[in-house]
Amino acid sequence: MITNEHKKHAGITRPSYGFFNRTEWAIVGTQCNTIRSLADKVINALAQQYACAYADEVHGAVSEGSFPDHLASGAMTEYNGFDTYHQFNFKKSFNQFEYRRLFNDADMVLVNGNHFVAKSQVVVIDERKRESLQKRIHQLTNVELVLLADNEPGIFDFIKDILPLWNQLPVYKISDTEKIIEFFRNKIQVSMPLLHGLVLAGGKSERMGYDKGMIRWHGKEQQYYMADLMQNLCSEVYISYRTDQQKEITREYKTLTDSFTGLGPFGAILSAFREKPDAAWMIVACDLPLLDTETLQYLKANRYSSSIATTFESPYNNFPEPLITIWEPKSYPVLLSFLSQGYDCPAKVLRNSNVTVLKAQNPMALMNVNTPDELGKVQELLRNKLPVNHEG
Repeated sequence: MITNEHKKHAGITRPSYGFFNRTEWAIVGTQCNTIRSLADKVINALAQQYACAYADEVHGAVSEGSFPDHLASGAMTEYNGFDTYHQFNFKKSFNQFEYRRLFNDADMVLVNGNHFVAKSQVVVIDERKRESLQKRIHQLTNVELVLLADNEPGIFDFIKDILPLWNQLPVYKISDTEKIIEFFRNKIQVSMPLLHGLVLAGGKSERMGYDKGMIRWHGKEQQYYMADLMQNLCSEVYISYRTDQQKEITREYKTLTDSFTGLGPFGAILSAFREKPDAAWMIVACDLPLLDTETLQYLKANRYSSSIATTFESPYNNFPEPLITIWEPKSYPVLLSFLSQGYDCPAKVLRNSNVTVLKAQNPMALMNVNTPDELGKVQELLRNKLPVNHEG
């Protein structure tokens, strides 16, 4: 039987997006040129450290219904490439889902609140725009800063009425540029995603002949040893495994089952983001017997969250090493985009994206073991330390 009844959505955890981005503010309550000028000052001060973006409408330069260049000839999209930037023109309407995709790389988006909404707001008290602001009070869902235009004595009464905690908000003069910049700088720092850890223990170990996660390089099964290395570096640590694995995991360790099946490490990374899309994930393979705390500490200390990932340069092929990597939340849609184009290789994503690549202080720490021959070499290196056993 066919029914028009709405079907429930799958219980997928959604990222904490606003209209454009996870971290965004609409500046509202004053003239558009004042908003643009303020946004320019903030972006100019923060752009060296953070990926900043701005959203606005064109003001009077293009009449409604007219199109530039090839769009006027019927093209749906026009691209112009320049040495220093890229320009796309689209003949289509946009919704929040498309805006989020286009603004995905940004750490912060400032928005002209006279034309767009955003998850958080900066309210400017400006007598010239009092009436306009009154019409937009429904947009004031999460006001975090109040700015007083020149000669304004205080906050409008109608703003106080809709903001019960208005007296707890920071209030600056709009000319207090340094204070405003510091406000945004602090907000971006606080919004840095929490770091979780994931041990990749779901491999089939076909070349080794038995489960590499069960090898006792350091007195305990390697999957647990790797999880222990990350415990003091991450908010939460999980051990990843396939749905078809019959694997007993000690209760003190959290597990995360692959929900993107048949994709190897790529699927494990996507499964982690599906579970917690607003977290950053330190991904570590379980076949790295020489990996140490110092190497992971160095990775975390040099994490650059404006990139989609922070990783090491492999000493073996000089490519980014995908399985000792911090993947930021903004990498999730990038990974999905590569998958939609038929690629399930994390290394390919890193080589074709904006990433931060580090030189390992101890390159031997990045050595992995896939075959019995490689196992023998590492056994020799560790012979004077702990005995190495395996369960096959």
